[in-house]
Amino acid sequence: MPLGAFLWMLRVLSVLLATAMAVAIGGATDGRSAAAGPLATAAWGLVVAALAIALVVPSPLGLTVLRLLLPATVPAAVIALSAGAAATGGVAAAALAALATVVAFSAETAEALVQGSAYGSEQRLPLRVPAAMMLPMALTWTLWCAATLGALVLLCAGRRAPGAPVAFVAGASGWLLARRFHTFSRRWLVVVPAGVVLHDPIVLAETLMMQRTNIAVARLAPAQTEAADLTGPAAGHVVEIVLREMALAVLAPNAAEPQGKALHIQSLLVAPSRPGRALQRLSAARVPVG
Repeated sequence: MPLGAFLWMLRVLSVLLATAMAVAIGGATDGRSAAAGPLATAAWGLVVAALAIALVVPSPLGLTVLRLLLPATVPAAVIALSAGAAATGGVAAAALAALATVVAFSAETAEALVQGSAYGSEQRLPLRVPAAMMLPMALTWTLWCAATLGALVLLCAGRRAPGAPVAFVAGASGWLLARRFHTFSRRWLVVVPAGVVLHDPIVLAETLMMQRTNIAVARLAPAQTEAADLTGPAAGHVVEIVLREMALAVLAPNAAEPQGKALHIQSLLVAPSRPGRALQRLSAARVPVG
C-alpha cells in the first residue's frame, strides 16, 4: 500500500473520531456543572486543531503530535463512556481512537510524515526506537496522560483546588515529554544522491555521512557480524552497511562517556523501521545491496 494511503486513512479516521468524541463528550457533560461542557469541549477542540495541523502539514513535528495525543483519546473515550455518554457514541469513539492510534504508530505513517519536510530528492527512512527506551517512554507518557485527563476531570467537576496543581504538573511534564518524543521523531536513515546519511540525535552527537562510492555493500546483518552497533540497540532485523574506507562516527554523550566517543568504523548497523524497504531504496539509489 502506498505511504500516502496510510496518511489519508489516518485523516479519515481522525475526522470520524472528532465527531464521535464530540458526541460522547456532550453526553458525558450533559446535566453536570455549567463549566463542564464548555471546558471539555474547548479541550477537545484544541486536540482536534493540533491533530488537523499535524495531518494537513506532514512533518516530524506532526508525527510527535500524533503519537502524543492520539493514544490519549482512548482513555478519554472510556472516561466519557463511564461518565454517562451514550453507549453507541462512547464505544464508537473508543474504537476509532484505538484504530487511529494503531495507524499513527505504523512505520508507513511515520515515513509519510517525516518525508513531508524532506529536502529535494532525499528519502527519509525512520529508525526503530531502541529497545531499552520503549518502557521508560511508555511509563512517562502514561503518567503524563493520567495527569492531563485527571486535571480535566477535576476541573470539569468544579474542583479547582486539586485540579489546578495537577493541570500545572500535566503542562510541565507534557512540555518535557514532547521534547523527548520529538527527538525520537527526528531519527532517520536518509538516502541522498551522493550517498547515505545517518541522522540520529539519540545515538550520535554528529550526523554520519557516507558517500555512495565508499559503500561496499548494504545488507541484512548476519548473526555474527562485528559491525559497530548504531541502532541504540534496537530489537528485530537490522541493516549492515560495509564501507570501503573507515568513517568517523561520534557517539552521543551518556553516563559512561559524558564527553561522547569517537569511533573509526569499517561497518555499522542501523535499524530502519522497514529493513526491506530501506534496502530497496538503497538499491534504487545505486548503492550496492547484497
